[in-house]
Amino acid sequence: MINNKVYDIIKIVALIIAPLGVFISALATIWGWGDVGAKVVATISAVDVLVGAVVAILKSIYDSKQKEVGDGKA
Repeated sequence: MINNKVYDIIKIVALIIAPLGVFISALATIWGWGDVGAKVVATISAVDVLVGAVVAILKSIYDSKQKEVGDGKA
């Protein structure tokens, strides 16, 4: 499927995108960016949800394959 390095990069992106959305939301409020700030934050949040789902799916696949290896099926 994918190697550990790619998985780790995707996981790091997921862990960084959410706090970035909060940071931009704070700046948008402070600087009065209005609708543009809200759209940027909503976009970042949507991407973070997608990346989080991908990480969860990949982890599930990895765990399933590890169980097969442990059971001697692989």
